[in-house]
Amino acid sequence: MSTRDWLLDDSPATLTQANLGRAWRMFTALMRNPLAVAGMVIILLLLATALFAPWIAPESPVGQNLQARLLPPSADHWMGTDELGRDIFSRVVYGSRITLMIVALVAVISAPLGLIIGAVAGYFGGWVDRILMGLTDVFLSLPKLILALAFVAALGPGIENAIIAIAITAWPAYARIARAETLTFRNAEYIQAVRLVGGSHGRIIFRHVLPLCTSSMIVRVTLDMAGIILTAAGLGFLGLGAQPPLPEWGAMISRGRTFILDQWWVATMPGFAIILVSLGFCFLGDGLRDVLDPKQGGAK
Repeated sequence: MSTRDWLLDDSPATLTQANLGRAWRMFTALMRNPLAVAGMVIILLLLATALFAPWIAPESPVGQNLQARLLPPSADHWMGTDELGRDIFSRVVYGSRITLMIVALVAVISAPLGLIIGAVAGYFGGWVDRILMGLTDVFLSLPKLILALAFVAALGPGIENAIIAIAITAWPAYARIARAETLTFRNAEYIQAVRLVGGSHGRIIFRHVLPLCTSSMIVRVTLDMAGIILTAAGLGFLGLGAQPPLPEWGAMISRGRTFILDQWWVATMPGFAIILVSLGFCFLGDGLRDVLDPKQGGAK
């Protein structure tokens, strides 16, 4: 039996074989979506750029050369130079590390927090649900960027505080999704069976409820990456995110707006990077939604 036949066996012999077969079917379905493939390529390029930045960037991202300030794109400087003579291509390359760090940390903080809050609210219901969802609605009622600005203003400017502020504003959407998912199966027979054999509330939530909410959560997190990048860039643009001389894309756009009419490349190049990476996450998230939620995919 070939590896492919083993993965696609309708009667898997072990749980490992079943999980690998499911993953293989998802991967092949994802590969049939051109936009999802394009998004995956963009994200892989972002990861490779962040990982190999010292070898890709031709110059230091913070090294200044006032004699080479505001040079247009050329063979020596592919994206030109800024007002301090720094190579913009090198700064964009190193800026991918900051963007990737922000996206990863916000996802690691906000997604599990929202998942747990939503699952607890949906599982227990009653006054627990009313309190947790009331708190969630308060956060959802305010625009994310405005709320993030308020938290950063209270915490102080800096990339660490910007990550915390964005994570605080991102978790309510995940909580709503997890609650909706939990309400659909909290009284299911297999949940009742776990209760009958003595399973505690904590065991049911963490071992049985949360895994069932994972698929929709992965899709939502991937789709939200673009919004997280734009929010981080907005905070950087306002001077509340990463501080100079860090090559954060939003801060680079902010510094380049002074020269937008004559030296357009200073602000345009990091703007292109933000657009490209945001599109990559949107394409990949849309493809994952079609794979993990066939009903929505077929309705499109």
